[in-house]
Amino acid sequence: MASDKITYEQIIADIQKKIYKPVYFLMGEEPYFIDKITEYIINNVLSPDERDFNQTIVYGKDMENAAAVINLARRYPMMSNYQVVVVKEAQNIKKLEDDLIYYVENPMKSTILVINYKYDKIDGRKKIGKAIEKNGVLFDSKKIYDNQVPGWITSFLKKDSYTISPMASQLLADFLGNDLGKIVNELEKLIITLPAGFKEITPDHIEKNIGISKDYNVFELNSALSVKDALKANRIINHFSKNPNEYPLVKTMTAVFMHFNRILIYHSLPDKSDNKNVASLLGIHPFFLSEYKTAAKNYSYAKTIDVISILREYDMKSKGVDNISTSDLGLMKELVYKIIH
Repeated sequence: MASDKITYEQIIADIQKKIYKPVYFLMGEEPYFIDKITEYIINNVLSPDERDFNQTIVYGKDMENAAAVINLARRYPMMSNYQVVVVKEAQNIKKLEDDLIYYVENPMKSTILVINYKYDKIDGRKKIGKAIEKNGVLFDSKKIYDNQVPGWITSFLKKDSYTISPMASQLLADFLGNDLGKIVNELEKLIITLPAGFKEITPDHIEKNIGISKDYNVFELNSALSVKDALKANRIINHFSKNPNEYPLVKTMTAVFMHFNRILIYHSLPDKSDNKNVASLLGIHPFFLSEYKTAAKNYSYAKTIDVISILREYDMKSKGVDNISTSDLGLMKELVYKIIH
């Protein structure tokens, strides 16, 4: 396996210090970090004058085999200490793992070979993986978990001295999921549209510029369920039914399930005295802990287990099991009623 010690931040920090490796094999399910590392190498290792003769960018679909990549990598730089060879979409090259081993075991010290292997990975335990780790960087770009997204948003903005309220970061996370590329695009739009002198992104700002309602979203639905506010919950699911592309049933049910799963975890904690620790165990910002304390009062341990069973039942119904004609809205109305009552 790729070493867990090698992070995106460490790779960028080493490149900034001009500590270069002859091979960067960037693989995994999250394209954002792969693209960012690649872009940083392309834009920072060579000077603009050096790039004309010493920087080559190719695509896997245009490479007949790994030998074509190796031939590029074995060239010498011209009037430069290094040449950079970037192979994008390398997962499309046949027998890449089998043939690239002959190069990575003895790479050119004057070549920086960057392999983009998106949405797939090689086995770090095999010969090829061990050779890359010995002589270069084997980086596994993993998807972050949904409950890590709000914190990632906060950290991303903090680098440029921007802030975001806990509710706003949760709003974005619930709506955009864990696609970091999509999240960054929306954050950059929000930053551009901030009024002069403002550094904080708020729910109002998000609603105005992205169109995510601060009142009708899965976060507010879970809040309504926490306090057993049937009227508010039904208003929200009625709104969802009119915007099925933005609020698909499966996404809504998943969010509600995660919410009640956290309530169940809260009930199970032997020590609830340390708010910061409790919030960490629930995977939430401490700002939202009071809601879970309230929910735990309204839903006993036994009732929470019942709710989770009901959610599983309606998840199956949403897939057509024991359900012939009930609409998504009808299923959600039934679900809300059974949860609250």
